[in-house]
Amino acid sequence: MSRERQPDYKNAIAASGKDIYEPIDIGDADHWIPTQRLEKMLNDGLRGKSLAGLPLRTRSKVVKEAVCEALGYPVPASFRRTQPRFLGQQLDVHVQKTLNLQIWNEQLSPSRRYAIIQVTEADVITKVKVVGGPQLATLDTTGTVTTKYQASLELGTRACELVSPHDTQPLLPHVRPGARFNPAVSPVQAAVSGELLPIREIFERLSSLVGQRFADPGRDQERSRGAALHRLVCERLGYQRYEDKGQFPDLPHQLLEVKLQTSPTIDLGLVLPVSEERLDGGRPGALQPRHCDTRYAVFCAETNGVQVTLTHLLVTTGADFFQRFRRFEGRVANGKIQIPLPRDFFDR
Repeated sequence: MSRERQPDYKNAIAASGKDIYEPIDIGDADHWIPTQRLEKMLNDGLRGKSLAGLPLRTRSKVVKEAVCEALGYPVPASFRRTQPRFLGQQLDVHVQKTLNLQIWNEQLSPSRRYAIIQVTEADVITKVKVVGGPQLATLDTTGTVTTKYQASLELGTRACELVSPHDTQPLLPHVRPGARFNPAVSPVQAAVSGELLPIREIFERLSSLVGQRFADPGRDQERSRGAALHRLVCERLGYQRYEDKGQFPDLPHQLLEVKLQTSPTIDLGLVLPVSEERLDGGRPGALQPRHCDTRYAVFCAETNGVQVTLTHLLVTTGADFFQRFRRFEGRVANGKIQIPLPRDFFDR
């Protein structure tokens, strides 16, 4: 299937006369820059730029000016203290000489993009990585950032439970029973109209995983357990390869979030399932999906320390999530948020 040619966002923004503060709808075909394209434009515009000898405040201003130029925006006479700084693109910018990311006096946002700019000891920009709030929150190891929303799980008598018999109304024109994918398709690619399985078929395909076992990598290895489950899910849904970029949802190509529960508390992170905020990502047809259009596959499991056994499966849309699971608020960090970035963060 041929992919549409990407718009020339930089020239479109320059021609529009928009400044960095003018709101843009997520998914606007001409002016909202998708995250992967945004990262490329910032790398093209900033990589190799020297900040040597600049005081911190001046350095920050010079970087923001360079971001404006890279994206096609006019450089303002002064930068307002908005949150985020680049309001139209829902973008904040952080210049990093170390792997200790600090965010002051605000929470991570599910709709925010964060441009993390790598600078050498010689003060030269080498790379820009752009991540969403949910992706950044997965890097928190303290639990103070990622547990904004939680829900409790009470099991019923059925091992497999389809909470939502149908997808949300906006998604229905874009699902196709028995959808098959080209072997080259990755589960982390953007959703495509006609390649989305109906929620009932997702449920039917994944139900066969209940009762399956896989090796337990260890008590403190939740992410590795999750990766093992994601591999099984990808296989059951018809993908020929497994990929996981830590984004929301886990499988963008199916608008599917996968949860593995060995306790009754479901950590939802920064994303409220019933939210009608738009997802940043590709459009199936003309639809810009909302968080509530996302499909959730919640697996319950038991472990004896050696093997994990999948015991239950519940599948729901975000819109119906709290009809089945009880919501409560998690912990929220105030003041300074510190997130240690992995050593390979800029190479991922």
